[in-house]
Amino acid sequence: MPESFFILSKENLEMAKDEVIAIAKTYDRFAKSKSFSNLIIIQSKINWEKIADRATFVKTSGQILRKMSGLFLGEDNFEVLKNAKTFACRIINLSSKKFEIEELENSMGDMVSKLSSAKVDLENPDIIIYLIFTNQENFFGFSRPTTPSKRPKKVKKHPHELDWKLARVMINLIGLKEGETVCDPFCGTGTTLLEAESMGIKAIGVDFDKKMYKISKENLEVNGYNSKMIRADFSEFTKMQDKFDGIVTDLPYGIASKTSQDPKELIKKFVSMLPRRKKIAIMCKKGFEKELKMNPSKTYDIFRHKTLTRTILIK
Repeated sequence: MPESFFILSKENLEMAKDEVIAIAKTYDRFAKSKSFSNLIIIQSKINWEKIADRATFVKTSGQILRKMSGLFLGEDNFEVLKNAKTFACRIINLSSKKFEIEELENSMGDMVSKLSSAKVDLENPDIIIYLIFTNQENFFGFSRPTTPSKRPKKVKKHPHELDWKLARVMINLIGLKEGETVCDPFCGTGTTLLEAESMGIKAIGVDFDKKMYKISKENLEVNGYNSKMIRADFSEFTKMQDKFDGIVTDLPYGIASKTSQDPKELIKKFVSMLPRRKKIAIMCKKGFEKELKMNPSKTYDIFRHKTLTRTILIK
C-alpha cells in the first residue's frame, strides 16, 4: 500500500499528528501511521495531496518511494521523473547527525541529471525529490508543487473570534467528510462555517447575538457560501439533530448569550443537551473542562498567553 510523508509544524505537534491520522482514517479506516519527530508517515490508499489539502499544520508532503540505508540511488529510483522536464532536490534532516545540506542537494542533483533527461529548476520544478533523514530510518520520496487552497474571506472580524486553524483542525479531528454537515451552536463570526464550506462540508450556524448573526451572514455571503444561519438560543440545535453529523464550537466562557443566565450554568446546560451519537469537538477555557463531564476521547491544551490556555475536547 502506498506511503505518504508529512512534515508538520511543531506548533501543537501532538494535535497536528492526530489531525493527519484522522483525515487518513476518515477516507480509509485501515490507514496506518508512524512518526519520527515532526515527520509522520501514512500508509493508505488515500492520495497524499488530498490529506495535505485538508490538514492545518502540514508544511511539506509527498509520496514515499522507498526506505534507504544511505545515499545510494539507481536508475530505477527515478521512474517518477519519466514525464518530468524539470526537478529540484531537497534534503530534510530530522536526525541528530550533521549534514552539509546544500552540498548533499547539489550532489544528489548531479546524480539525478546523469540518470534522467530532466533538468534542474530550483524555482518552479515539475517534481521535487526528497531525502528525509531521521535517527531511525531514512526515506526517499517525491512531491509536486501545489497551489494552496484559497482561504475564505472575512469582511468583518471580532477580537475574540475562533482562530481559523483551530476551527479547521477540530473539524478534521472528528472526521467529517464532504457532503456531511457540521453545526456550531455558538457560531460567532462564522469561522467554523467558513472552514467547513471551504472543505466541501455543509454547515449550520446558531447565534443568539444579533450582531454576531449579521456578521456571520456577511462573511458567508462574500464567499458565496450557503451555510444555514439561525438567530436563536444555542438550544435550537436540539430541534434539528437529524440535520447535522457533528458539532464543532468554541464555548463562550464568561460571555452569556442571555444576560439573565450565569455563563457557567449556561455551558453546563449546553453540554447536557449534546447528542450521544454525534461527532463532537468543543473548545473551552482550561480547567472548565472538568466541570463539563464529557468523558472526551482526547484533549489538547492550546496556550494563548500567560493568563489564558484553552482546551479542545474530542468525543
